[in-house]
Amino acid sequence: MAPRKSSYQVSAAPVTIFAHLLVVAVTVLLLVWLVDKREGLAFKSDNQLKIFNVRSLKQLHPLLMIIGFVLIGGEALLAGVIGIYAVFKFHHESGLPNMFTLHSWLGMITICLYGLQWLLAFFSYVFPGAEMSARGSFLPWHSFFGLVIFFLAICTAETGLVQKFTFLGLFRDQEALIVNFTGLLILLFGISVGLTVVLPTT
Repeated sequence: MAPRKSSYQVSAAPVTIFAHLLVVAVTVLLLVWLVDKREGLAFKSDNQLKIFNVRSLKQLHPLLMIIGFVLIGGEALLAGVIGIYAVFKFHHESGLPNMFTLHSWLGMITICLYGLQWLLAFFSYVFPGAEMSARGSFLPWHSFFGLVIFFLAICTAETGLVQKFTFLGLFRDQEALIVNFTGLLILLFGISVGLTVVLPTT
């Protein structure tokens, strides 16, 4: 049997503050890695017909997915649709196949479940025709699947970092340390968010 929330001896407040600090730390590490160690970021290239700079598409994807989907997703469960667009565009323009890794499968499952969760929440809580009894019975499932989707996003980010690490052939240099510490901080962030959910708010 799961322990009751009142049985915990610590409040959610310090864990929540820690999670917010991890958001800042992961964002800083990502920007240092992608701007300083990689080619940088851009939405435009010298060729105005292109939306994204092809050199930067592979950098935009991890930045937008981790910040937009995992970090902000932890704050508000927001989807990173532009990151999905960026990686499909990069694969298409580079002649690479799509959806052939565990990272891509987890990412697509996460995005689809998030979209389904959003639609179900809209028709259950925002749509005026929804009955109060239906809203009440859906709430525990909505909360549960929200947390499941969040942890799927964490797994997607972690497998994406491993995939990037492997494709870049990183070993024991500064860039490898940045990528590894980013992964560790993302894991800590996920644990902090999960702990915040189960701890009492006062």
